[in-house]
Amino acid sequence: MNEQTNPDSGESNHTPRLNSQLKEHLSTVFILLAAPLLAILIINFVFRTYQVDGPSMETTLQNEDRLIINKLPKTWSSFTGKPYLPDRYDIIVFTHKGGFGGDDSQEKQLIKRVIGLPGDRVVVKNSLVTIYNDEHPQGFLVDQLGPEASVISETTGNVDELVGEDEIFVMGDNRVNSLDSRGLGTVRAQDIVGKLLVRIFPFEKWETF
Repeated sequence: MNEQTNPDSGESNHTPRLNSQLKEHLSTVFILLAAPLLAILIINFVFRTYQVDGPSMETTLQNEDRLIINKLPKTWSSFTGKPYLPDRYDIIVFTHKGGFGGDDSQEKQLIKRVIGLPGDRVVVKNSLVTIYNDEHPQGFLVDQLGPEASVISETTGNVDELVGEDEIFVMGDNRVNSLDSRGLGTVRAQDIVGKLLVRIFPFEKWETF
């Protein structure tokens, strides 16, 4: 009885092991490359964290609250070529340039509540905010119907402004200490970053909006 040997058997057993190791290394490299790319895509197009800076949205939001901003509606509107317009009473983050202490080149991101929509006439007088539009030609007191009703004590200023197409009128809930559309003018749809989705910190004040 003759015994047969296969001189290549060691090499053939070693090759699958090398292939498996190569696949593991390539998978690791792919994950290391894909993870930061995925994070960038999420930050730019889906969600982003935001920290409140200042008292303008008190007492709804407090200074240094940590928030998650939903950018999907804005991303989708950019994809479809249509302007993104949030709903009345949404809390949004937007970018504004100029009007900060006389520095017209300074750009900031602000967080405010949507009060007026395109076609609305916004009137601030005698500490009240009245909205006039086709649906309410006689006007309605916008703050009495919104979620901010319980935190608004008074609204300073005198304003009578018509909100243009693809624009919104915003105000902070802390009306006596808020730089908003009363001083900065209306916000263009293209300058909106996203809408408030959830407060994640402080943990005991976790809340969806």
